[in-house]
Amino acid sequence: MSDDAQLPLQADELAVRAAGGDKAAWVALMDAHRARLRRIVAMRLDPRLSGVVDPSDVIQETFAELHVKLPEYVAAPSLNFFVWLRYLTADTLSRLHRRHLGVQARDASRTLHAGQFTGGMPEASSIVLSKLITAKDSEAIHEAIRSERRARVASALDDLTLEDREVLVLRHFEGLSAAETALVLGISESASRKRYLRALERFTQLLQGLPGGLGGFIS
Repeated sequence: MSDDAQLPLQADELAVRAAGGDKAAWVALMDAHRARLRRIVAMRLDPRLSGVVDPSDVIQETFAELHVKLPEYVAAPSLNFFVWLRYLTADTLSRLHRRHLGVQARDASRTLHAGQFTGGMPEASSIVLSKLITAKDSEAIHEAIRSERRARVASALDDLTLEDREVLVLRHFEGLSAAETALVLGISESASRKRYLRALERFTQLLQGLPGGLGGFIS
């Protein structure tokens, strides 16, 4: 989590130095955010593009855009740096979806306004999320039971409203703080906390009776 999570108008120190031409700072800036962004992209990359587009390709294209836009951001930062970088990543990912899938690209907002609950990102894949949730399953669990658990988790995720689903993804899987989540969703920090707790309660209810619990989802 970035140190400036509570200060949305403060530019990241590495970003300032990188924008000023410090090559070491630029490398450090990419290294500081690459793994986190890659995890986000891996969750939201359309499964139909598996083998065609790698999350690393998305990050590379995002960093190329970052190199161009960074000086402008540093001159007048209007968002927490990581949240702004996430928006750049969302633009890149959505562009790649349109490029490869065309009219088949799924609607990232379902019937809602585009990006209202996703921060501009395509929806996270239920299949990928269910695998992450059950990743801590005991190795002793039979593969048939493991597959059933994943199917039930994916079904529960699909049964959530987009609002509830996305706040879980933002807080738990993307690792955003309540403050960062509030920035992405355009709501207050207290509202983002309440929304997360409500979504977590709803998700837990949907998974009642699942053998082995939530696979380490609640830690």
